[in-house]
Amino acid sequence: MSEALQKLHKVLGLQNEIARIRDIDILLEKILSEARSFTRADAGSIYIREGDFLKFSYTQNDTLQSQLPAGKKLIYATFTTPIDSTSIAGHVAVTGQVLNIPDAWDLPPDVPYSFNRSYDEVSGYRTRSLLTFPLTSSRGDVSGVLQLINAKDRNGEVVSFPAGEMAVLEHFAIAAANAVERAKLTRGIIMRMNKMAELRDPKETGAHVNRVASYAVVLYEAWARRNGLSPAEIERDRDILRMAAMLHDVGKVAISDVILKKPGRFTPEEYDIMKQHTRYGAGLFGEHYSDIDEAAMLVTLNHHERWDGTGYPGFVEPAADGADGTTEGAGGGAQRGKRGREIPLFGRIVAIADVFDALSHKRCYKEAWDEEAVVAELQSESGRMFDPELVEIFLQNLETIRHVGALYPE
Repeated sequence: MSEALQKLHKVLGLQNEIARIRDIDILLEKILSEARSFTRADAGSIYIREGDFLKFSYTQNDTLQSQLPAGKKLIYATFTTPIDSTSIAGHVAVTGQVLNIPDAWDLPPDVPYSFNRSYDEVSGYRTRSLLTFPLTSSRGDVSGVLQLINAKDRNGEVVSFPAGEMAVLEHFAIAAANAVERAKLTRGIIMRMNKMAELRDPKETGAHVNRVASYAVVLYEAWARRNGLSPAEIERDRDILRMAAMLHDVGKVAISDVILKKPGRFTPEEYDIMKQHTRYGAGLFGEHYSDIDEAAMLVTLNHHERWDGTGYPGFVEPAADGADGTTEGAGGGAQRGKRGREIPLFGRIVAIADVFDALSHKRCYKEAWDEEAVVAELQSESGRMFDPELVEIFLQNLETIRHVGALYPE
């Protein structure tokens, strides 16, 4: 089999892999890592189209990553750039044409676009070869831009991207663009479900659910690496977890406005009603059409259980349509809370992520806590409210947690 045919077969295999990923953030990471692997690119970035702008959504850099401690992620800031010809990514989005640039610092004087050296100057990284191509769907819509940086030969030396791979990469870009469109549709559905909850409960903002989901993925990945899970398991589960975590409080749509929007403390009776949002949320996913439904049911039902067994709702069934919302068993006694590892892992993870974010941000009934106070609270509740191993891992990854939180401001 010729080398060109081998590469085509590899790209076809990659299409199948990215088609299985449903969360947009996980998908972008996968698209970028696979495109870099295919071209032996040291670094790369993805921009996603949002109206007339490109949003810098994800970046990877092996050289800078190698300078970090094991398990730490590269910190970067998101930004937007207009879709016009002033930047390389914008020009590619406007024209729909691939740009293969041997040296980003030495552009021809007659091109309309320029390269911003500020990131290189701050990081000490030197961008040379650039391959930038549009993510164009089968309908011809440009949904984003993929930029690969510093191709390397087999000796690790930076070289230009070979022109012979362009046709195969363009085929991959179409598959990637179609996958992005599907993932954006899925994210849109999830955000609309959360928007319904936000209309009822102003505390449940899109930024909040995105932060909780992002924290949950960071925590899960670190826990999974510590516990020896395979890369395939981690990749599958974090895709599912991220979407499930975004839905953790969707059951609040079934709770009365009188309770949801009450500015002060709940009475014991009101609190009992409020607790039913876990069962109502789980009931939305009682019929498992996919593994996402199962994960969402586990998260919505269990994210208020406590490690010491004093949480809620305990060993109950999700609330079916028309359920009265009570938590009493056949004998009339309240169900005991799940304790320890009786609580599903995803529920234990989202519990920490949710409380960390709630304490860290202002609410109608409280001011934001400073990070030191939030950390002290997590440590105090380790072994009582929270899984102590997960608290330890969460705090070990606090720098990454801060970073992903900053990506979703209120």
